[in-house]
Amino acid sequence: QVQLVESGGGSVQAGGSLILSCAASGNTYGSSYWAWFRQPPGKEREGVASLNTIAKSRLYPTSVKGRFTISHDNAKNTLYLQMNGLKPEDTAMYYCALSTKSGTVFDQNRYDYWGQGTQVTVSS
Repeated sequence: QVQLVESGGGSVQAGGSLILSCAASGNTYGSSYWAWFRQPPGKEREGVASLNTIAKSRLYPTSVKGRFTISHDNAKNTLYLQMNGLKPEDTAMYYCALSTKSGTVFDQNRYDYWGQGTQVTVSS
């Protein structure tokens, strides 16, 4: 059984930075598609970063491109999200997710495993 545990959330002022971590345990062999999603208060969950470890490709929506960076440490089996230039609209619960299947990058239905979430609050 795979477990994902996020950490690193917190409260920062606009313009600040945070690094989120997602530690994976269990058998993740064959799971090559990682992503970060977020759910702002009162809104639907949306994808903010994806990583295909086979193709070594990354994808970001326009809203975070150039500010967020997704990475994965194979030795630690940990996913990261470096967030710079944070804005109040980045305030949300952030979730990491892992999929064994290829498909539409931010289709939430294809992700098999989810973390419990970590809160990020950005004040103006």
